[in-house]
Amino acid sequence: MKRITQSEKFEKVYEEKKIEDSTDAFCKRYKVGANLKSANAYKAKGFAVMLIFCYLLRLIFTKKSMYMNIVTGTHDEKFKKDVVYRFMDTPNINWDKFVLTTAKNVIDDIDKLTSEARISVISIDDTFYGRGRSKKVELLANVFDHASKGQKYKRGFRQLTATWTDGVTLVPLCFRHMSTENKKCRYNEINEKIDKRTCGYKARKQAISTMPTVMLEMLSRIVSAEIPSKHVVFDSWFSSPSAMISIKKLGLDAVGRLKNSTTIKYIVNGKEMTLSQIYSSAKKRRGRSKYLLSTPVQLYVKDKKGNYVDTIDARIVFVRDRCNKKKWIAFLSTDMALTEEQVIEAYAKRWDIEVFFKMCKSYLKLGSEFQGLSYDSITAHTAVVMIRYMILAVQKRQNEDPRSFGELFFSQYDEKLDMQFAEAIALILDLLREVLMDLLFLSDKQMVEIIDVFISKLPEFLKRNLVPKVA
Repeated sequence: MKRITQSEKFEKVYEEKKIEDSTDAFCKRYKVGANLKSANAYKAKGFAVMLIFCYLLRLIFTKKSMYMNIVTGTHDEKFKKDVVYRFMDTPNINWDKFVLTTAKNVIDDIDKLTSEARISVISIDDTFYGRGRSKKVELLANVFDHASKGQKYKRGFRQLTATWTDGVTLVPLCFRHMSTENKKCRYNEINEKIDKRTCGYKARKQAISTMPTVMLEMLSRIVSAEIPSKHVVFDSWFSSPSAMISIKKLGLDAVGRLKNSTTIKYIVNGKEMTLSQIYSSAKKRRGRSKYLLSTPVQLYVKDKKGNYVDTIDARIVFVRDRCNKKKWIAFLSTDMALTEEQVIEAYAKRWDIEVFFKMCKSYLKLGSEFQGLSYDSITAHTAVVMIRYMILAVQKRQNEDPRSFGELFFSQYDEKLDMQFAEAIALILDLLREVLMDLLFLSDKQMVEIIDVFISKLPEFLKRNLVPKVA
């Protein structure tokens, strides 16, 4: 059996202290404790909520689970595991509000470093949240996993997530674990003991509704939170004309990849045409252009009688498929002010959410750290993972973005101002010397003595900058 040396013990204690200081600094800077209170997270008895939440937040960085800490005797906290599970099973906590409020504080801090010319986007996508070995999880369903190469339908949830990104830093905004509308595909139903007035019950009702409905509810909360972005990007799964028209009504613009479907049509010059018909009927750009074709269209929704109910203007941009140069890919934007290059650039930022899903599952143990059976515990653990990712995103931005080194910037800025002021004083002294020599007929030696006495009375930082210039 390997013995742990004294230096290794000190190194371990130092690392744990470093993790604790880092998470505490994040919680203090972005008001995590106040956000928990505003989300109705109060202690019923015993230990403070912030104490339990910070323990869950740091747990992943210790490279051990709560179970292993208890088994090995390294669980140094005063509370036991029942306190943690009781906290995570509470249906009264509004985890959606907590994550969105914390994200708003982080984004307001990061957005100061982003140029106004740079487009920040809200990205929406879903990923498979697996619970393959479970049978009694609340609202567990047989859901479709579009990323799987083998078995398409699996036991679990589809986690619908909205994130904000400026192309450099991604911040998660809100999420929902989607079950299914079809009762036949659900293994378990909503727990009847849950109070219907709680946030947990409302989250369960959303879980068994349609994906577009929940997406629009998420965007409505994001708009109310005043997240600094006006563009929503998503894949072809959500790019229906009705969804884009609904997003436009919220005051946002949609940028999405389109399906080459025979049932979905767009109005071009007064005619309803499919994507293939639009592409084949228009003249393409030649040469090494970034896009093949750009055409203005109208999106529409019809009523049962076939009359147009809603129509909005949009732009479709066709680009060449890199995997197959004979094929094309179409993107649509409801913001007519965006150029074709900006539409492509905005959609390219959607890839950040795929990296986010990979990071959460592989490194932050999304869906594998805790195996709770209630829908509330799944929601609570996912909220903890979201905050963990925010901590890493902020630290990455601070370490890699030189514009975030505030003290260094202001010290350089102050030095710049001092230099400008010193140059102005030097010019005044030159003019003073010329005037005195003309009026009083003083010699050069006398002028140098007068100026030296004047400079000796000035502050030290001006002396360093004035002496070479005056000489």
